[in-house]
Amino acid sequence: MWGKQLLTKIFILAGMTFAALPSPAQQNDTSWYTSPYGANDEIGAVNLLTPEVVREAVKLVKTGKTYPLAMPIDKNLPAFRHRSFHLYNIQPGEQGGNTLGPNKFSFNDELVTAWTGVGTQLNGIGHIGIDNVYYNGNKAADFVTVEGVRKLGIEKVPPMVTRGVVLDMTAHYGKKTVPGGTEFTVADIQAVLKKEGITLRKGDVVLFNTGWLELIGKDNKQFLEVEPGIGMEAAKWLADQGIVAFGGDTWASEVYPNPGTKAEFPVNQFMLAKRGIYNLELIDSRALVQDKAWEFLFVLGQPLYVGSTQVNINPVAIH
Repeated sequence: MWGKQLLTKIFILAGMTFAALPSPAQQNDTSWYTSPYGANDEIGAVNLLTPEVVREAVKLVKTGKTYPLAMPIDKNLPAFRHRSFHLYNIQPGEQGGNTLGPNKFSFNDELVTAWTGVGTQLNGIGHIGIDNVYYNGNKAADFVTVEGVRKLGIEKVPPMVTRGVVLDMTAHYGKKTVPGGTEFTVADIQAVLKKEGITLRKGDVVLFNTGWLELIGKDNKQFLEVEPGIGMEAAKWLADQGIVAFGGDTWASEVYPNPGTKAEFPVNQFMLAKRGIYNLELIDSRALVQDKAWEFLFVLGQPLYVGSTQVNINPVAIH
């Protein structure tokens, strides 16, 4: 009797495991290689940011209050695995207190040695791939070089001026900091949208406030080892709403580690590579939440680093 029960449990668990794994057909699926925006498209979902979308977003400005959404960056800010940031101040030609010209000109210059993926950042659609294939079917061998990418670079991305919404997951879960590993479902997102009295619309930037920034400087180890965020079900639903970017106050903008699998950042693969939707990481939305500014004008003009797939940013919310 016990033997039969044990075998039954093993078969059930095996079935659950295999069900969680992609089938050979799913693994070999190349239908996502073709972008709905055309064979030569390099900007993905920001194609949705029409003049009409921008005009509607501008109407959201009621008080004129501005909110910087970036975290200050220095060498102590925790960053993903291998990444680091170091800034050095240099005064060329001014050694020993020297000055330049009869007017005693002096100046400061800064040299930065850093990864572009440290701190608040825009992850472009050339950043994440699936088996070395990136957005619109671009194969790494055809466009990736040691001096940057020849396609899908950040310099191709136009300014993002659109409606932004912030979803306060701390209020939803009743916690100052949402526990790491918490997966946000479609039902969770819809519940927060209803509570905040808003609905998503095409062209939106969707940001999640989880309280995760509170860990910086207090528990950097936990900050980087695990995080709350959306799962694949929610990612697909958000993509189908026609959003152009997702993100929030965590470093990957998805639940990590992925529950029940060993997959590395599958939500980012789906959003960036398959749907051309951008990722905004380490967004500081605390002031927005404090003011209950759930929807706002979102403005981003990123540095145009030619050939980079990600870059530090300081987007601005205007309410």
